[in-house]
Amino acid sequence: MDKYVCNLCGYVYDPADGDPDNGIDPGTSFKDLPDDWCCPICGAGKEDFDKE
Repeated sequence: MDKYVCNLCGYVYDPADGDPDNGIDPGTSFKDLPDDWCCPICGAGKEDFDKE
């Protein structure tokens, strides 16, 4: 699965890690994140991420 990087702050979403602090289990691909998921660092939306 591909990693995605936030264009605003540089946070990298790694599907292997998920985002457990926000209820996203490890193994969740970026495309399967909820539409309202946002960057845990700066709050940017999914539209502000690009494939690493």
